[in-house]
Amino acid sequence: MDVHTHHRPLDAYENVIEHLKKKHIRITETRKAIIAYIINSHEHPSVDKIYRELLPEHPNMSLATVYNNMKVLVDEGFVAELKVTNDTTTYYDFMGHQHINIVCKNCGEIADFMDVDAIDIGKEAYEQTGYQITKIQLTAYGICPKCQEKLKAAGEFFMTYREDK
Repeated sequence: MDVHTHHRPLDAYENVIEHLKKKHIRITETRKAIIAYIINSHEHPSVDKIYRELLPEHPNMSLATVYNNMKVLVDEGFVAELKVTNDTTTYYDFMGHQHINIVCKNCGEIADFMDVDAIDIGKEAYEQTGYQITKIQLTAYGICPKCQEKLKAAGEFFMTYREDK
């Protein structure tokens, strides 16, 4: 559905596997393949896409296996679930870097905004609330450049967010 524009740490795969082993979560060949796929993905894939892509190499894998593995990765904090307006599909994002996901309200395109200092957000949240922050997941919604052009060409108006300077 979209393209990531960042690089993954080379040891992300080993970190995930080691964490799961410490939690006594069984490491199967299918689980390894799903982990490698989501870490190396240049998209925010759905379970169906992961299943279709891995099935040729893992013909005994079921769709339920992919769902179950993604749930484990979400529960352990390695993957975030992304919901798109007017779309029942859940998309997944490996959280190996600090970023904000930006979702187009028109077409569902998902992009990553990289210049985010989540540590500052976490510190500010702690100072204001006293909460110990364990995870920060931010999603912004807007209209992608392609849809903006289409809307302008059709003469349609859309609201934009701009901070007054």
